[in-house]
Amino acid sequence: MATEKSFFEKVYEVVRLIPEGRVTSYGAIAKYLGSAKSARVVGYAMNNSHNMEDIPAQRVVNRLGLLTGKHHFGGTSAMQQLLEAEGVQIKENQIQNFKELFWDPVQELTEYED
Repeated sequence: MATEKSFFEKVYEVVRLIPEGRVTSYGAIAKYLGSAKSARVVGYAMNNSHNMEDIPAQRVVNRLGLLTGKHHFGGTSAMQQLLEAEGVQIKENQIQNFKELFWDPVQELTEYED
């Protein structure tokens, strides 16, 4: 008998698929998972993931491309440094060329499967 995956586990599965050098938003992940109004819960999942080395949480930002989750990383510039190491340019906590770097799971992935 298959066990139901938690919402957090589903979020982590999507985040693991974000390509290096690309970013997505809390809301885009929530929409992809069929729970469009749960962007805040995606944020909670990201806050909970920082000790999980296989979750590239730095690639999840707010809908405007702002590094709103940066205070959850070790050090005030750790999130920015991780993204810059992937080639993402950031100025004043804002991802530059956000629209070009945006990875939309709704468009990039097929229908979510448990």
